[in-house]
Amino acid sequence: QVQLVESGGGLVQPGGSLRLSCAASLTIFRFNAVGWYRQAPGKERELVARITSGVSTNYADSVKGRFTISRDDAKNTVYLQMNSLKPEDTAVYYCNANFIAADLREYDRWGQGTQVTVAS
Repeated sequence: QVQLVESGGGLVQPGGSLRLSCAASLTIFRFNAVGWYRQAPGKERELVARITSGVSTNYADSVKGRFTISRDDAKNTVYLQMNSLKPEDTAVYYCNANFIAADLREYDRWGQGTQVTVAS
């Protein structure tokens, strides 16, 4: 079964950093696009950062200059480096990937989510 597995969440103080990982359960031939989303209690899920098959990235205004999305194709993994974290970054973070696997089939999958809590 094709899955995305997220890791790296946790509790961090304001101003701290975390790196989230999103790993595919099978070999990726090509990532078409990968996005990190987040959902805070009582709020809608929002796009935080996105990276395409090339080097094109885009970020939500609220995280520009603090978060960086990157991709390691050799490890079938996408990362979200989060610096200068604020309490308002607290949310469950999800990755969503559209990719071509080694079987040359296209998949679109969501990860299970990882909790990020920013608090003193």
